[in-house]
Amino acid sequence: MSTTRYIFVTGGVTSSLGKGIISASLAKLLQSRGFSVTIQKLDPYLNVDPGTLNPYEHGECYVTEDGAETDLDLGHYERFLNVPTSQANNVTTGSIYKSVIEKERRGDFLGKTVQIIPHITDEIKRRIKVLGSKNKFDFVITEIGGTVGDIESLPYIESVRQLKWEMGANVLVIHLTLVPYLSASGELKTKPTQHSVKTLLEAGVQPDILVLRTEKELSSDIRAKVALFCNVSTNAVIQSIDVCTIYEVPIKMFEEELDKRVLEKFGLPTTKAPELKVWKDFLNKYKHPERTVDIALIGKYVELQDAYKSIAESFVHAGAVNNCKVNLQWIHSENINKKNYEEILSKVKGIVVAPGFGHRGIEGKILAVKYARENNIPFFGICLGMQCAVIEFARNVLGFEKANSTEMDEKTAYPVIDIMEEQKTILEKGGTMRLGAYPCRLEKGSKSFTAYGQELIEERHRHRYEFNDKYLKDFTASGMVPMGINPETNLVEIVEIPKHKWFVGVQFHPEYRSTVTQPHPLFINFIKATLD
Repeated sequence: MSTTRYIFVTGGVTSSLGKGIISASLAKLLQSRGFSVTIQKLDPYLNVDPGTLNPYEHGECYVTEDGAETDLDLGHYERFLNVPTSQANNVTTGSIYKSVIEKERRGDFLGKTVQIIPHITDEIKRRIKVLGSKNKFDFVITEIGGTVGDIESLPYIESVRQLKWEMGANVLVIHLTLVPYLSASGELKTKPTQHSVKTLLEAGVQPDILVLRTEKELSSDIRAKVALFCNVSTNAVIQSIDVCTIYEVPIKMFEEELDKRVLEKFGLPTTKAPELKVWKDFLNKYKHPERTVDIALIGKYVELQDAYKSIAESFVHAGAVNNCKVNLQWIHSENINKKNYEEILSKVKGIVVAPGFGHRGIEGKILAVKYARENNIPFFGICLGMQCAVIEFARNVLGFEKANSTEMDEKTAYPVIDIMEEQKTILEKGGTMRLGAYPCRLEKGSKSFTAYGQELIEERHRHRYEFNDKYLKDFTASGMVPMGINPETNLVEIVEIPKHKWFVGVQFHPEYRSTVTQPHPLFINFIKATLD
């Protein structure tokens, strides 16, 4: 297919309806029919990227292979499609305005007055089209954050209107909205959807397909009513009913023929059915586990589980491979202390210490590492979790009293974790960490090598601090051994305790690479160790 088609997914009534999952599900169905697809997220906030946002504000910051700090929806896109995303797949209003202002400062606009239309909308359209033109995708699906009617989203909606006018039949709009159920009257109400579409129409955009999020089955009468009021055909009113897992949504959308409606509106053949066997096999294992295992996830943002979204989903994937359900016990690291840590952790079969920044809750994480090490419980430390493992070992095995990371204590006598050399002169926070994919060479015979089955790997990073090589001999001699080294910089990427049942700490973020069809080997082997 030589021409790239553009699909826009907008939302109405309320946020968090699942635009990202609908986008990813449609992309999966189109991909399963043999088309090449990518997904893009347009976020209406003024931050340049989510990298400086508190996880409580925005959930997880997802990192791409090329080092972009992006919205967590890009994680869903990769987990569904098994195709890497990039900087071009996440656009924020902040990045749009920054680009336009930089052009104005250079004189690119030749002294013209810079305005929302055409300068901002032109930049938005350029960012949308560059994905299709550069990579020759058959479909580019663009999810617009927020809800129609938001002041922040207006330039994006206007850009969609312009693109629909300019590109005609090669543009399609899907509007996701809510049909709430009022228990007092026992009715599903369509009025919010009608008003949502009316707001979109006022902006000059007619949706081609409506996806209605609902708790209850929609009757044919309700579909016909919505179709009549919103200027769409009845078969273009798609039900998106609540399901037990996000991975069931592509199957539901296939049953609702969402992908078929899209192809028909583009005038493309629908004869080739989606190939979904692998996906259905995964779902079957997920829904019918042979056993369960309790895993403690120790972090300081556990009130908002989206802060660890990729880790949680990685355990879903790894659990299915091991024919088990992973029950994550979300434990706040600030609630762990010397009096209660043994009792809190005694009921779990494995311990994961999650990534993070700052000193808050750090001592609770270190106690969790201590419990796992001393009781031979499978342990998995990710980024800061690996650093906590190093600090704990230094204090309690090497006898380095008050050993620490210089992030937590600049004056520590034993800086076993120290800031990276190239980070010492950096003052700005945004986009300045060690970001993106870097190589790592594994030691043969290590737990990591057994998991990966190969010597050279590549994983994504997001950190400023590292293992301090000054103490390498002390750790190795006492039983914590570097099992993964960056071949270009000699940075320690993985530490293990070989005599332990399964004790692995990684400086990188393996969770970013785990997908439905390619679950991450470290998560798989960690769960396997908890079951043995």
